[in-house]
Amino acid sequence: MNFNNISFILHKPQLSENIGLCARAMKNFGFNNLSVIEPKPIFPNDKIIATSVGAKDIIKKTKVYSNLEKSIDKTDILIATSARFRNKNIKHISLDQLKKINFTKRVSFLFGSEASGLTNDEVSYADYTLQIPSNSKFRSLNLSHSLVIVAQTVSYLISTNKVDFQKSKKIQTATKKEITSMLNFCLSTLENQNFFKQKAKKPIMIENLRSIFYKMELSKKETRILSSVFAGLTKKPWLTKIFWCL
Repeated sequence: MNFNNISFILHKPQLSENIGLCARAMKNFGFNNLSVIEPKPIFPNDKIIATSVGAKDIIKKTKVYSNLEKSIDKTDILIATSARFRNKNIKHISLDQLKKINFTKRVSFLFGSEASGLTNDEVSYADYTLQIPSNSKFRSLNLSHSLVIVAQTVSYLISTNKVDFQKSKKIQTATKKEITSMLNFCLSTLENQNFFKQKAKKPIMIENLRSIFYKMELSKKETRILSSVFAGLTKKPWLTKIFWCL
């Protein structure tokens, strides 16, 4: 098992120094896949390069995205970090429980901006939320500090063979891109059926639907079945046949 399946995503980072320090932290533990979404500073810049020290190679190949959805196209399992417990219908996982994650899959860890972290809408894209244990009266870890804790934990679990994930190899888990495609088709169908009658509640309804589908760990077959069901709602049987043939 290698570390190439694991990525770290910084959502709207605000400080150049933190981006550079995150790259430095990653390289210390053998990771090299970094993505940034809508960074506030110009990317890359001299300050990012300087604070990355010997991790310039990571900065040079860092992928920059305009939104969260595009950044997770090639992710199978997304784990969102949060300084606070989210009372949402999403599975919560501890640092110790990371050993249950299938790291042979493409796993990404999502970190929010320094100022406000991740919104509930952004968290709804995740399969799990991860809260790093800290002083209950002062939960204020620096972005790079949070990343280094996660990176060290994952590196240790993989390097020492502490990972004990077990699942049938016959089951092909759907990728985030496949689930997103199915979800967008579902939302489009519901929109056409005038499901979102109360426009004010539409954003939270979409957020909850996204959370439901992403936490279910759907297989490729299950994703096709659900797409077929939604196609049936459009009263276009030819679409149903296409999905079943995929």
